[in-house]
Amino acid sequence: MSAKTEDVLLSPLVVDVAGMALTDDDRRRLAHPRVGGVIHFARNWESRAQMTALNAEIKAIRPDLLICVDHEGGRVQRFRSDGFTHLPTMQSLGELWMRDAMRATQVATAAGQVLAGELRACGVDFSFAPVLDLDHGRSTVIGTRSFHRDPRVVALLAKSLMHGMLLAGMRNCGKHFPGHGWVNADSHVEIPVDRRSLKAILADDARPYDWLGGALAAVMPAHVIYPKVDSRPAGFSPRWLREILRGRFGFDGAIFSDDLSMEAGRYIDGELLSFADAALAALGAGCDLALLCNQSIGEGRLLDEFLDGFEAAERAGRWQPGAEARGSETRRRGLLPQGEPIDWQALTSSRGYLYARRLLDS
Repeated sequence: MSAKTEDVLLSPLVVDVAGMALTDDDRRRLAHPRVGGVIHFARNWESRAQMTALNAEIKAIRPDLLICVDHEGGRVQRFRSDGFTHLPTMQSLGELWMRDAMRATQVATAAGQVLAGELRACGVDFSFAPVLDLDHGRSTVIGTRSFHRDPRVVALLAKSLMHGMLLAGMRNCGKHFPGHGWVNADSHVEIPVDRRSLKAILADDARPYDWLGGALAAVMPAHVIYPKVDSRPAGFSPRWLREILRGRFGFDGAIFSDDLSMEAGRYIDGELLSFADAALAALGAGCDLALLCNQSIGEGRLLDEFLDGFEAAERAGRWQPGAEARGSETRRRGLLPQGEPIDWQALTSSRGYLYARRLLDS
């Protein structure tokens, strides 16, 4: 397949690369016309110069590829050395809110500006942040990643962080819709189940998505089953994604699946799906982009099977490059930064960055 025309460049898949420089296999996969993005991990990082060169090589293959990373602050921060600021936990911003609400919003904006500015100076386009899950004190996988128990505090601090990211030219991604904070189980290794009613979830955990619907550029649903709403995890549920997120909340941004390699990421109606079938199920439910992580390491056989399986499904008519796919592609491209980033030296000597760093250090 050629990646020359707009009709072909409908690219709903996001994959990873193996190391700190591209291999021939990485280049081949990134040139695949259905691949629209790449996600980095700590294994892809050595230094700012290395990361900048890696991202430049990725963009040389396809300038429209969306380069992503999970870089929230606290324990989920992939790049921590060579000048990168150690960002605060979101929980610490919620604690500051309890002492001085206006100061907390100011520091949250500073955190977003530093987070996005440093990433963009190294060629990263997009971070999966902020976390909108509520801190119920139950979820070990969320924990300090949450701003607060109160959805009002979560929404206002998240909006401040998102504003800071936008100041640095980066869009945002609220996660994990409609809320991962109530369940104890870690969806990386098992399937969490939240047995609350739809009314209870909409009145509490999902409220930030309602309030922030017009400000969110992207949303990532939870690999959680809410059996009183749907038997499928939220990321595979048309009811959650089409009816509630898009219909009731009016959200019109991009929807990413969570990582399809996670334990909860491929169980649909009690059946363990292949990676390709899981991606098709996510896209069919209303996701715009399907994310598969950590499959390029070693020979990358499972990643190649994923891409081959998606191609075979397309030939069989199970995924149609029609109007819905074109809408998803428009939303994907809308996440790309609009302007050129400034380099590291210019960033770190700029007045806005220096002021934001002082706020974080105070």
